[in-house]
Amino acid sequence: QVQLVESGGGLVQAGGSLRLSCVFSGRTSTLYAMAWFRQAPGKEREFVAAISWSGSSTDYADSVKGRFTISRENAKNTVYLQMNSLKPEDTAVYYCAAGQSLVKVSTGPSYWGQGTQVTVSS
Repeated sequence: QVQLVESGGGLVQAGGSLRLSCVFSGRTSTLYAMAWFRQAPGKEREFVAAISWSGSSTDYADSVKGRFTISRENAKNTVYLQMNSLKPEDTAVYYCAAGQSLVKVSTGPSYWGQGTQVTVSS
């Protein structure tokens, strides 16, 4: 079992920045690939970014490439999502997820956090 707890959401103006954090725990949690997803009101949950267990590989949705950066510190059991140049369309509940590989976490995570709200005002 892997437990995930997100934090760092909030209200920010367009063009601003936020950093989300996700603390993960569990016996082998540092071996899991991690990802961020988001779900806007009335829309399906969508993939945002993913990182391998070692941090050596990352993947991003086209809509956030060049603006968002995913990273992790296994010594702190934490994965981050640095979000810059935020747009109103980035408004959503952001979820942390864990999976057994970069591909699996991007397409069908095994574990989910409870989510944190990000609101970008225009």
